[in-house]
Amino acid sequence: MPLPAPLDRAEAVVFDAYGTLLDVHSAVQRHAAAVGPEAQALSETWRQKQLEYSWVLSLCGLYAPFWTLTERALDYALAKHPGVDRGARGDLLEAYKSLDAYPEVPGTLEALRRAGLRTAILSNGDPTMLDAAVRAAGLGDHLDAVLSVDPAGTFKTAPAAYDLAPEALGVAREGIVFLSSNRWDIAGAAAYGFAPVWVNRTGQPDEYPDLAPVRVIQSLDGLLA
Repeated sequence: MPLPAPLDRAEAVVFDAYGTLLDVHSAVQRHAAAVGPEAQALSETWRQKQLEYSWVLSLCGLYAPFWTLTERALDYALAKHPGVDRGARGDLLEAYKSLDAYPEVPGTLEALRRAGLRTAILSNGDPTMLDAAVRAAGLGDHLDAVLSVDPAGTFKTAPAAYDLAPEALGVAREGIVFLSSNRWDIAGAAAYGFAPVWVNRTGQPDEYPDLAPVRVIQSLDGLLA
């Protein structure tokens, strides 16, 4: 069976990790009873600040490991939501090291490999946290490479971060389909020259009209449909 576009022109499929393969809100969900009624708000603040810190550092020409930003973002979230017991901090950070993969992820990765496509992660996560996350989710056997932006010393959407995938895989950027649930990441991938597919899991409105995805899907299994 022929592959649907844009896979029919691809040599490799590269995924963002956090929010795309891994549910970033599963850490708080595991401890929702201890966190209390502000669990969802805490999780959303944590994620937003984690990303904001990466953008600000990149624009300043600075860099810190993504795990450091994850810790700082949680501290901010706990300060913003004082009704949450700060004693949950350690459990939440431990849970973030082993986030749940979305249920369709292993099957999609394996189907892509059976179709002869190489698969990889390209993530803002630093190598230690990515290794732990991939191992905990049982995804290692489904991936040809797990790439952290750490060697580039900057975060996505800097072109130097995206450069890591073609270099590691030996594939021209035009031969890479890139998937992310983050619309800003899709914009960066489009500007870079990947074929970007937006995994719009929560039905968010589109933005960045001049940096559009080539496809929009609701979950990863839609990629092969």
